[in-house]
Amino acid sequence: MNYEKFFQSRLDEIRQEGRYRYFTELKRDVGHFPQAERIIKEDQSCPVTVWCSNDYLGMGQHPDVLAAMHRVIDECGSGAGGTRNISGTNHYHVLLEQELADLHQKESALLFTSGYVSNWATLSTLAANMPGCIVFSDAGNHASMIEGIRHSKCEKVIFNHNDPQDLQNKLSKVDADRPKIVAFESVYSMEGDIAPIADFCDVADRHGALTYLDEVHAVGMYGPRGGGISERENLAHRVSIIEGTLGKAYGVIGGYITGSANLVDFVRSFASGFIFTTALPPAIAAASRASVQHLKKSRSERNKQKENVLKVRAALSQKGIPHLSNDGHIIPVMVCDAELCKKISDQLLDRFNIYIQPINYPTVPRGSERLRVTPTPVHTDQAINQLISALDTLWTEHNLSRIPPEAEKIRLAV
Repeated sequence: MNYEKFFQSRLDEIRQEGRYRYFTELKRDVGHFPQAERIIKEDQSCPVTVWCSNDYLGMGQHPDVLAAMHRVIDECGSGAGGTRNISGTNHYHVLLEQELADLHQKESALLFTSGYVSNWATLSTLAANMPGCIVFSDAGNHASMIEGIRHSKCEKVIFNHNDPQDLQNKLSKVDADRPKIVAFESVYSMEGDIAPIADFCDVADRHGALTYLDEVHAVGMYGPRGGGISERENLAHRVSIIEGTLGKAYGVIGGYITGSANLVDFVRSFASGFIFTTALPPAIAAASRASVQHLKKSRSERNKQKENVLKVRAALSQKGIPHLSNDGHIIPVMVCDAELCKKISDQLLDRFNIYIQPINYPTVPRGSERLRVTPTPVHTDQAINQLISALDTLWTEHNLSRIPPEAEKIRLAV
């Protein structure tokens, strides 16, 4: 086999389809987020405004977070020193896990190197080790959840996105004594819609199923202490496992699960994705803990972020620029053409110094390509006006429809 020819051929295919992924080289400007420096060449750069960051609240530049990281680098050095089970469990890992368990009012928490790993490792471990386990997975679930379920080699049933009745119908066909997990997210990253958590818990309880809730796009963002949608709706006690990330609203990196002491200890003891991975640096854990602690007490970032989301939505609607309506903080601006979505993204960057990465297949279904806009509390009114003006100009130049597409046709790829 000619390996290089094969690689080149497949890359050419996705280039022709308009969905080849280009990475824009940026330097975040601490103290001035969402401003960043775009590196064009070694000796050429320009300022840009970032409109697609998952650092939803700007906590990646918060003084408390940075101070904690600096302090613990000086105390503990740069790395953890190994896997948690050999030489890598640091005092700051333990403190962070205690903070996360408290955040979700659970008995225990376990820290992973990323949200992807926490989903993959936990779902694969639970489903593979409970004899006869069957996982019911929402059709919109993230790739990390899908991979974890697939890796477990257990039976999987996909239920319609955010559809408790379809889940009920599918669960009712399964032997009541079989171990079951119902896996879903709270806020879906590409649609921005929110799951009916209470309804899912009702269905799962009727059938004796564990519930697994991915809150990665909700932690820090919702609830009086940032515990996510499950906290906002007073449902955390009904969910068996709450999974989250430290790399989005908390502005650092890492993933985690929370649940009963036995469940978390089971994952800790059997998950290869935890056991054989070098632990996060202690300074990262300390910075994450500082961020979680701050957002437990402060609502100002969340309140301002919600205000800016409403401003952007209202301005888009006023211009007739199609965007999906949802109750969350993510605004999908619909282009519905892969090549054109990339072209508009490039023109926003080159002509208007606005950075919004195009979202194409396989992240979203073909024909539902979009610009995923994420307003933060530190986007100014001037920045909002510049964004809307630029989109309005490009919509006119490309003769794009001002009528929103039907939401029913826009579904995440499974």
